[in-house]
Amino acid sequence: MRALNILGGALLAGAAGVGGLWVAWGRDLPSVSDLDVLEFSGQTRVYDRAGTLVGTLTPSLSSGGSVNRDLLKAGQISPWLQKAVVTSEDRRFYQHGGVDVIGIGRGLLKGLLKNDLEGGSSITQQVVKNTLLADLQGARTAERKFKEAVLAYQLERNFDKKQILNAYLNVIYWGDGGSRDIIGAGGAAHAYFGKDAAELNLAESVYLATIIPAPNRRYKEFKSYRPLMKSLLARMVEDGQVTQAEADAAWKTPIYPAGWRIGWNADGTLRTANLERPDRLGENLQRTEGAQRYPNFYYLQAVEKELLPLIGRKALYGGGKIYTGMSAQAQAAAEQASRSARLPDGATLGAALVRPDSGEVLALVGQKLTDGRPSDWNNATQARRQVGSSVKPLLYALALEKGWKQSDTVLDAPIQGDYQPMNYDRRWTGRYVTMRYSLDHSLNLPTVRIGQELGIPTFEAKLRDLGLTPPPNAGLSLTIGTLEASPLQMASAYATFANGGLYYAPTLVRKVEDARGKVIYTRAAPTPKRVWDARAAWLGLDMLRGVVNDLTASQGGLATRALIPGWPVGGKTGTTNDIKDLWFAGVTPTVAGAVWVGKQEGGVLPGWAYSGEIPTPIWQQSVAGTLAGQPEAEFRQPDGITYRVVRNVNMAFRTEDADNEPVARDGSGSNTGFFGRRRQPAPPAQPAPEPEPTPVPEMTEPEPAPEPDPIDPVDAIPATPVEEPAPEAEPVPVPEVPVENPPEPLPVEPDPTVIPDQNPGEQGDQGENQDEIPADGQDLDQPINEVPPLN
Repeated sequence: MRALNILGGALLAGAAGVGGLWVAWGRDLPSVSDLDVLEFSGQTRVYDRAGTLVGTLTPSLSSGGSVNRDLLKAGQISPWLQKAVVTSEDRRFYQHGGVDVIGIGRGLLKGLLKNDLEGGSSITQQVVKNTLLADLQGARTAERKFKEAVLAYQLERNFDKKQILNAYLNVIYWGDGGSRDIIGAGGAAHAYFGKDAAELNLAESVYLATIIPAPNRRYKEFKSYRPLMKSLLARMVEDGQVTQAEADAAWKTPIYPAGWRIGWNADGTLRTANLERPDRLGENLQRTEGAQRYPNFYYLQAVEKELLPLIGRKALYGGGKIYTGMSAQAQAAAEQASRSARLPDGATLGAALVRPDSGEVLALVGQKLTDGRPSDWNNATQARRQVGSSVKPLLYALALEKGWKQSDTVLDAPIQGDYQPMNYDRRWTGRYVTMRYSLDHSLNLPTVRIGQELGIPTFEAKLRDLGLTPPPNAGLSLTIGTLEASPLQMASAYATFANGGLYYAPTLVRKVEDARGKVIYTRAAPTPKRVWDARAAWLGLDMLRGVVNDLTASQGGLATRALIPGWPVGGKTGTTNDIKDLWFAGVTPTVAGAVWVGKQEGGVLPGWAYSGEIPTPIWQQSVAGTLAGQPEAEFRQPDGITYRVVRNVNMAFRTEDADNEPVARDGSGSNTGFFGRRRQPAPPAQPAPEPEPTPVPEMTEPEPAPEPDPIDPVDAIPATPVEEPAPEAEPVPVPEVPVENPPEPLPVEPDPTVIPDQNPGEQGDQGENQDEIPADGQDLDQPINEVPPLN
């Protein structure tokens, strides 16, 4: 009786323990239905906006951080490999229900006797660990083992053994392939033997099975691990997987893993074995994948991510058709620009193009493309990088929306307080420069003063309206580039300048049909959010066009390489401190886009890497290729806009403000100027009634919209130099702050209409001490020439 009580107590304690584990770890388990990709492979077709087939969606399985999108069905994998892997990794695979209790006991005994915790996991558990629990990275913890066991039992109830084994063969890590991991039987067959997985013979299959536990080490020590092949063949005979004759023949069959030079004796023993070219693994892998080219890879990947939470995996991979907003012409142009891009060593890129009138994504490229299989990380959509000075047009447009004018002037002089940003060359002029001039030259000091006067909370709210997420507690540094964003986010934010001030959240998919042609998803009509009034958007666009057009390359123009013959273009470069991130974001009437260049893991680019020289041509080639063959179009100018020439530059104004005197601002909000400027106050702005937004003209590929009546905006007049610039100082990089690339020295904007108070002693001191400004915490940007103080 006492024994029964003890047994009952033990059972109750065990049940309580299991219940406790379930409460702690079992309630947030992933669903095994996520592995229903095992039932499908490459059946769903994807079409562009013109109805052209652009690819198929292929399910993927991940092994830790690596992803296999080239899934093979059981009939595409050698039966010899399937048998060898089962005998090697889980001999009782066909007998247990997901967790091999006998195997676990054997593994625990091995751990106690040899202090080795390896072993004991079934093939089913390995599938769970490498897919559903990949985020735990294989850690040997009680939590992982508990979740692994529960999910393994569930997996066995939802899928048959053939499907589970097939998943394992598609997800297993098989070694280092150089630029990418060798994942799955297909990759292993090509990397090690240069053939399809279905063509592997018994000897080759046994070799691949024996190296699974430690492929990188065992590959390099062929002679040491050769006896394991004989042992595995013997166990396969014991299990009835092969006959003795088949095993003997396999032992005597010469095999030649890539990179090895091996001499064989007739009895299957080694004469010589030398590893001569281990890099052949990667070469074989790249050669196989290079032939496939992976067109439209990143767009298809983004389509998958957008649809998965909307329609589920079964609908996504179960066949049918997906219609997208992709332009095949735009995607091809962006991919070609990526392939031909000249980047610094170790750098990659991300690029996104969108339609301003709908937010539809025209093209996505997530990496610098080569002939090999693209990386699974998509910089166009997933990366968040500091945007540098490409954020400045958003701040300047906010000022214009608040009633400022392009001709209003802002002091280019050191900031008072703890935050001490500087211009790129560590110099300042001590003068008031127009907003237009400040943006053309990407000056930091006037920009920060604009942010001071507008207020950082106001700017943060505007950024959120534009689909961007300002970092917490960024302060004034937000005005000059500490914002982090993806190219797709920046392209969508800039699109508001081209469509009259409307923000459209970016989308890729229009509708989805199932295999029977039934529509199972239709995107709602894009609903815009007004973020600028139409005239503020036009004034911001006019300033963006100034960045591209006001200065020639010889004058140091930041974005001259963005020009597209026959098309109006506006845009802005951006560079972060130490030249870690290079940007260009820009707009045309029918396309908005952004390009980022940098190192995937982060890090400094060489000093010669300028944003005007590297991402800007990539943007230009992508957008020019998108527009090729399209009827030329103009931006649609709203009513109530007038132009005036100010300081030799033609600027757009609200009509009621066009003849008002410029307002001098120093960031304090008092608008009296650093030198006590004399000015006449501007009357309150009285904006004209806002016109309804005019749709951006559709491109001609699918269902072209009528071309709008062209409106010829007034061309900007380049600024005229007024004096010989002083020699440029060497830029001093400041860590962890956005910067901009330095072009050629630029002329200082003349200010003949404003005379400061006469105090030559104070001005002279200021001029002499220009180079002593502290240099901590700033966005360094386009250099401006040193100017002697006014007398």
